Amino acid sequence: MMQTEETTTPIIQQIEKAVENIPGWTPIDQLYTLFNLACFSKGMDGEVLEIGSWCGRSSVVLGMAAKLAGATAVTCIDLFPEKSDWTRNEDGSYSFCVMHEGKSYGCYQDQTVWQEPFERDIAPIYEKYDGIYDAFQENIAFHGLMGVVTAYKGDSSLLQGLADFRCRLAFLDGDHSYDVVCQDIENVERCLVAGGWITLDDAFSCYDGVNRAIEERIMASGKYELCQQMTRKLFVARRL
Repeated sequence: MMQTEETTTPIIQQIEKAVENIPGWTPIDQLYTLFNLACFSKGMDGEVLEIGSWCGRSSVVLGMAAKLAGATAVTCIDLFPEKSDWTRNEDGSYSFCVMHEGKSYGCYQDQTVWQEPFERDIAPIYEKYDGIYDAFQENIAFHGLMGVVTAYKGDSSLLQGLADFRCRLAFLDGDHSYDVVCQDIENVERCLVAGGWITLDDAFSCYDGVNRAIEERIMASGKYELCQQMTRKLFVARRL
């Protein structure tokens, strides 16, 4: 078999190269863990699901894993805010509210985005793109994943209308407030197969809502095993 760059370059280096120009905050160690979970669970029923995709940093890596594993389905759900959706709060921080199909979705309401990270990490995106969805689609297309990754605008409540949808791996990285994380867990449980993995970003760091939701809805629920911190901020659990 002829060797190519993809067969000789270590996966973690391929991941680093793939995401080096994609805005986002998911670190390489988390991306590598998600990649491995997506690959190792390939024999299970169901798709890979991501709640909270932003510009596609982790979506690209999940798509790479699905493609390598011979699967063709990564479903991404995000609010994909446009510049006009953001509001500057009285304290100088930022929140956003998206109107979609007659419904209002608020984000960064409890823990807002402070001015410095907003101006450094978020505002520059809107200098190049009309909205986050455009950036996401460009990154997915650039990596040849248009036939693998499908995006929907909204929140995890969309899953309630997908009666036949099943997932084997769910990555939750949407709004980090307690109520929303609980809602995301509940909605994902509707479609997460037995033995499937649920993973949450920013676990046991500075987001009390994420921590509390994990403790109450996963660790104390009796529905999961192998509940553990996998990397610095990534929590994983396997559904019984």
